Amino acid sequence: MMDTSHITADLIKSMGMFLPETTLIVTFLLTMIFDMVSKKSKQIAFYTAMVGLIITGIFLFQQTGLSYKGFANLLVIDSYGQFFKFIILISSILVIIFSYFSDELQSAHSKLGEYYTLIIGMTFGMFLLVGSSNLIMIYVSIEIMSISSYILAGYTKEVKRASEASLKYVIFGAVSSGIMIYGISILFGLTGSLNLFEINQFLSSNKVDTLPLLLGGLMILSGFGYKISAVPFHFWTPDVYEGAPITITAYLSVASKAAGFAVMMRYFKTAFYGPIIGSADAWNLLGNIDWHYVIAVLAVLTMTLGNLGALWQDNMKRMLAYSSIAHAGYLLMAVSVMNDNGVSAVLIYFFFYMLMNLGAFFVVQLISNKLKSENSEDYSGLGYRSPVLAVCLVVFLISLTGLPPTAGFIGKLYVFTAVLKSGYVWLAIVGVLNSVVSLYYYVKVIRNMYLRDVDSKESKLVYSPVTIAIVLMLAIPTLLFGMFFTPIVDWANYSAHIFLGN
Repeated sequence: MMDTSHITADLIKSMGMFLPETTLIVTFLLTMIFDMVSKKSKQIAFYTAMVGLIITGIFLFQQTGLSYKGFANLLVIDSYGQFFKFIILISSILVIIFSYFSDELQSAHSKLGEYYTLIIGMTFGMFLLVGSSNLIMIYVSIEIMSISSYILAGYTKEVKRASEASLKYVIFGAVSSGIMIYGISILFGLTGSLNLFEINQFLSSNKVDTLPLLLGGLMILSGFGYKISAVPFHFWTPDVYEGAPITITAYLSVASKAAGFAVMMRYFKTAFYGPIIGSADAWNLLGNIDWHYVIAVLAVLTMTLGNLGALWQDNMKRMLAYSSIAHAGYLLMAVSVMNDNGVSAVLIYFFFYMLMNLGAFFVVQLISNKLKSENSEDYSGLGYRSPVLAVCLVVFLISLTGLPPTAGFIGKLYVFTAVLKSGYVWLAIVGVLNSVVSLYYYVKVIRNMYLRDVDSKESKLVYSPVTIAIVLMLAIPTLLFGMFFTPIVDWANYSAHIFLGN
């Protein structure tokens, strides 16, 4: 009789490591059940979701320092994944808080139980994606998070542009999923395995035809490119970001992008990494394909098209959508160097990007609540009508540009440093030029707030102390981390080493 004791032992240990994800599943079910049975409390789902996410954070913190391959190498638990999971978790908590103050959502729905449930489901999918070390697991995780995001994008279904956004998102998602699964089948045909660790072993000891490996790799890369809004897989982004509720637009721009970058870097290092004697940081990629150059070209196209597209936008959500595409390009610069310095730079950038981008979207949401408009031209005189919000928005926009003394400057500094250390001077020059271009469309908003309608007789916009406190809670760290960034840098450096199972 076959001995299954080792399988049972692995399953039991894996379930112990799966506590954060298990908590999300329980939270998903409880949020849905409580919303259905509760007739008195409109916000029971909100509180259930918040408590569940906080408990998830506690279990996630307890995994600090662990490195383990669970569920027969389907999932990896390591410090690298933990960093991205914290970014996703913090983003989820903030977006749920934003949703509580969203007139767009609260006026359209008497209860938001399904909405909070879907956010929890999307968070669960992203947690799985961050730790996936099997191509089918990667695909399933992407589909789990995508199904929730398709519905959330069109959640305000009475708004025509929301239904359009959801439909476009589904169509582009289906196409990218089809391309990705075909690339997975090619890689499986070449190596005989779907496990990234086994693929690495096969490529290390066998010669593989370059053309099918390149074709399969590019197809899989297109699936990742779709999630991070990289050119030419970005077409859905402006329309979906404009049509979706502001809270979901903010969520997609940070959490979904973080999960996409996390799995892409894990995929390249786990499947294609070959150690170089005498160099601990550099990645010697197997397979005779210059992935450095492929990613670098994607980075240039993504940041350039994103910034040029943003120049012509008057709608704040569309402008921030193109800005999000451009930031994916900056992050791809760090990915393209394919070493641990690049991974560390991505982690640092993402943490600061989470603060400044979510902060910018929340200010846009609060202004939209009052003005019933997302047009930047309607921000005229806002610096005098709502001084605190305007100053905070200036901080977020300056940080997104990458100017000192903000956290965005530190993020870009580490990205450019990683690129220059690897000898990609031309790529750093393109990145700097793109940052200069981005300054124009960010400053245009600041100009409207402070130099247009200065003598406006319109009444001041009054916001609740709680919403002002939330904005300040994001704006102040954006400034402080521009000067005292060592803790985040140390955390990123500690988490930059992707677990290879050795």
